[in-house]
Amino acid sequence: MLFRNCAGGVVFYANQVFILKNEKNEWVLPKGIIRNKGLSRDVALDRVKIEAGIDAEILSTAGGTSYEFYSVTRKQPVCNQITWYIMNAKTKKFEVNRGLGFKEGGFYTIDKALEMITYSQEKSLVNLSYKKYKKMMRQKAAAAMGATEVVV
Repeated sequence: MLFRNCAGGVVFYANQVFILKNEKNEWVLPKGIIRNKGLSRDVALDRVKIEAGIDAEILSTAGGTSYEFYSVTRKQPVCNQITWYIMNAKTKKFEVNRGLGFKEGGFYTIDKALEMITYSQEKSLVNLSYKKYKKMMRQKAAAAMGATEVVV
């Protein structure tokens, strides 16, 4: 079996998450293979930029998933092990990379995205990441309020 390390992003903007529709009509999160001893954080940010045209910042790790499939071209089973990061998009602007086979994409409300996402692992990942994201955003807002009170 071929094992591949990958990285991807669970990208939020306000109360929405970004998902893509791939060439197999599956709704997925942006991700890619880590090559040439690259860092998973860099690969995750690069894939979000390359696949979706989104400038994002990493807020935290989100966890990991893995899945197996049989590669017809390689004539062997493949296991992708993915490290995920919770990201915050700087704007709601995106551009789906159709050259890579993606058909569409966008920021969707969490409930809508959970209905659309094809794989249960990614649904769970989005659900848990959103809870963590909301907590981080509340803490960030509270810290900003505290800083404002000190300055005034």
